[in-house]
Amino acid sequence: MSLALHQDTAPDLDALSEAFAARAAEHDRTGRFPHANFAALHAAGLLGLTVPRAHGGQGEGMAAALKAIEAVSRGCASTGLVFAMHLTHQAGVARETAFPEALRARVGADAVRQGALINALRVEPELGSPSRGGLPETIACRQPDGSWRLSGRKIYSTGSPGLGWMLVWARDDGAAPRVGPVLVPARAHGVRIEESWDHLGLRATASHDVVFDDVRLEDAQLAALRPPAEWRVPDATGLAWNTAGIGALYTGVARAAAAWIAQFLRDRVPSGLGKPLATLPRMQEKAGAIEELLTANARLLRGLAAEVDAGTPPGPAESGLLKTTLVENAARAVEIAVSLAGNHALSRRNPLERHWRDAQCGRAHVPHVDFAHQSAGREALEGGA
Repeated sequence: MSLALHQDTAPDLDALSEAFAARAAEHDRTGRFPHANFAALHAAGLLGLTVPRAHGGQGEGMAAALKAIEAVSRGCASTGLVFAMHLTHQAGVARETAFPEALRARVGADAVRQGALINALRVEPELGSPSRGGLPETIACRQPDGSWRLSGRKIYSTGSPGLGWMLVWARDDGAAPRVGPVLVPARAHGVRIEESWDHLGLRATASHDVVFDDVRLEDAQLAALRPPAEWRVPDATGLAWNTAGIGALYTGVARAAAAWIAQFLRDRVPSGLGKPLATLPRMQEKAGAIEELLTANARLLRGLAAEVDAGTPPGPAESGLLKTTLVENAARAVEIAVSLAGNHALSRRNPLERHWRDAQCGRAHVPHVDFAHQSAGREALEGGA
C-alpha cells in the first residue's frame, strides 16, 4: 500500500511511535523481530517513502525520511534501525544504475505492494566490515549454464527475519575478482538464517547470521560488481544517507529518554523536599544540557538533509565526523538522563535502562571514531601541504 492511497491524511507518526513504544519492552525482552511494527509501517505507506514514484513509491528525499526515522525510533529503537536501513538502501538501489531498471523497479514495487524490507549484508566473521578494506569470502561462481551460484556467511545481518531483499557484499570468482553488492531475494533457495543475535541493545533487530549455500543468481543481480579500485572513490551521497539515518535513529532514542526523565522529574516529589525535583536548579541545568545536545543534533540533521536533497552532499570525511558527533551527542544525552534518575534508571520496570543500552550501539556503526578522525585529520593535514 502506498502513501499515494492516503493523499488526504498523512501517516500519524506520533501514533505509530506510541504504539511501538507500548510493545518495545516485550520485543527487547524476547529479542523477537517486531513484525507487527513493520506491518503497521507498510499499512501507513511508509515503506515506500524513498522508493521512486516511477516504481510506485513516494520518491521522498532525506528530510522526509529522517522525520519518519526519528519518530519510529522514539517508540522502538530496533524498529528504527531496520527502518532506517530500509529507507537508506531503497534510495541507494534507485541511484545504482548498474542494476537493470526492471530489477530496481521490482525491488521498489515489492516494498510498496508487499512491505518487503531491504538491507545490506556486509560483515563477515573473518573480514569484519569491508569499510577497512579486504575481499569478502562470500563468492559468486559462474556456472556452465551461464548462471551464478553464491556461497558464504554474513554476520550482524540486521533485520534478517523480516527482509525481502538482501544487498550482499560479495565477489566473483574471476582471476581479477570484481566486488560489490549482489541483489538476493531473501526467500531464495539456499538462503538460511542462523539465530545468533543476543546483544546488549537493539535486541529486536534480530541481526543474525545469514548463510548462502549455492544460491542461484542471474547476471542482472550481479550487475553492480566492479574492480576493487573503483570502490576507493567514496559515494558521498550514500555515506551521507548512512550518517543521517543512524543519526536520526539515535537522536530518536535520546528524545525518548529526554521525555521520560522530564516526566519523572515533574512527578517525583521527595518527602524531604516537598516539591517536584523539576523545580531544582541543578535538575533544570542538566535538562538544559540534554536539550543542548539534541538541539545540535536536530540542526545538524536538518542541514545535512537540505544539502543532500539539493544534490550537494558533504564529503566523505565530513560525513564521518557528523556520524560520530550525532551518535556521541545522543549517547551523552541519555547518560545525563540516567544520572538524574539514580536507581530508577537501572530498573527494568522503566524504559530508561533500555534507552541507555540501545544508545551504546551507536558507536558500533561504521565509521568508527578512530577511522572518522583519521580520515578527517589526513584530509586536513594534506590540504595544508
